[in-house]
Amino acid sequence: MRDYGTVSPKFWTGETGKALRQDPCAQLLALYLMTSPHSNMLGVYYCPVMYMAHETGLGMEGASKALARLIDAGFCMFDEASETVFVRRMAAHQIGEALSENDKRVLGIQKEVAKMGDSPLKTAFVEVYAQAFHLTPQKGKKAKPLASPLQAPTKPGTGTGTGTGTEDSPEPDGSGPELSGFAIPLNDGSEWGIPLAPVQDWRQAFPAVDVDQELREMRAWANANPTKRKTSRGVSAFAFRWLAKAQDTPSRAKASANASDWTRVAL
Repeated sequence: MRDYGTVSPKFWTGETGKALRQDPCAQLLALYLMTSPHSNMLGVYYCPVMYMAHETGLGMEGASKALARLIDAGFCMFDEASETVFVRRMAAHQIGEALSENDKRVLGIQKEVAKMGDSPLKTAFVEVYAQAFHLTPQKGKKAKPLASPLQAPTKPGTGTGTGTGTEDSPEPDGSGPELSGFAIPLNDGSEWGIPLAPVQDWRQAFPAVDVDQELREMRAWANANPTKRKTSRGVSAFAFRWLAKAQDTPSRAKASANASDWTRVAL
């Protein structure tokens, strides 16, 4: 987690800032994305819509609509499959408009870009910053338009969606996110293999909760209540609400912490 993020005063008077003046929810989300605890200096980072909804207080519908507005305004891009956002001007504000070829930060940026894998957001980032940060454009690849978060479909294990999409998207190509080893049964008989990234984020976001144990309990609950299992689109939000409730319930959080302590002692 970064200690701070830089927000230019021109945010309010620039072209995008002016375009958002009649939409305070979009303004709030824009500021959140530039200062999010999940963000990095490049502005390309994992941030599901449910994180935006919970941490801004906008709710799922409000966050989804605000995100769609920001995408339309050209402020950011969002890849539903990986639940990753690209804030277009963030790197310029956090790092600089351009770096000399001998600047040591260039190597660090190149390493971070390499970690993005074969992603449409990587292609978009390189297109924007190739000259400024001395990056090699991806040959034969151009960033393709990404679907609105209000419409983008999902499949089990490839993202959570916002609860408003459909489920006719193609299967992942095998280059999906690293899995955590936890899974929750779904209402269609399949299972949601929980990616490692959200589990790591949950451990930081809910320090009073034994996240691993809660995930085991979610699985047990789903097995015991097959008629109440969640859809592939709603299961991630369900997990987040479960953990948030555990965090906000002192007796439950304390019991979870005690269980974690006992586990460490037993081992």
